[in-house]
Amino acid sequence: MSAETPAAAGQFTRRRLQFRAWRGARPFWAGLFVALGGLPIAYFPYANLQIGHLTLAMSTTAGAGSLIIGVLLVVLGVSLWFQKHVRVFAGVAAILLALVSIPVSNLGGFLIGFLFALVGGAMAVSWVPGEPPRAEPPLESKGTDGAPEGAVPAADDTAFPGYPAPGTQASGPAVPGPRGGMDDGEPSQAFTAPGAHDLSGTSPANGANGRHSAG
Repeated sequence: MSAETPAAAGQFTRRRLQFRAWRGARPFWAGLFVALGGLPIAYFPYANLQIGHLTLAMSTTAGAGSLIIGVLLVVLGVSLWFQKHVRVFAGVAAILLALVSIPVSNLGGFLIGFLFALVGGAMAVSWVPGEPPRAEPPLESKGTDGAPEGAVPAADDTAFPGYPAPGTQASGPAVPGPRGGMDDGEPSQAFTAPGAHDLSGTSPANGANGRHSAG
């Protein structure tokens, strides 16, 4: 196997993709059908059919008209490839020329050219260019892990009223602390304010400055 085979295959694939992109941006098949329709219309009036020793001439008195119709159809087909903005005009003209070829050019090239030109003209009229893909707008604000903003609470929003924030230490006597004990045979998890059971008299809960202390 030659060393140039992978490079040649890659070049062929690239050319094929380029041709497919070029073909998809224009009414390719419509132009092909219209051009193919013009060939039998222009050819049959000047052709001679050999049947053994018998020569059958299919030329008519309107041979020049058949040639003009066939050439115009080929030109319209090529125009659909390179001038796609004239597709409506070219499609309507191809349909009219195909209809005129019926009485002028041997029933439109024995209906072969007529059908090709008629179908190609209809495809050219109905073809529209595709819309390019739209780019999605980027999201302006995102929360944590892609969640919308406001769906995930901030770090300082997790604290409960009357309790210290996570990671901080209680700084005042109004912050309740855990109270030990047993409730129904289970350790109690209730909270009591600091100094609630302080009987020394210095706690604000039992009176200021020990005013209500015993003795």
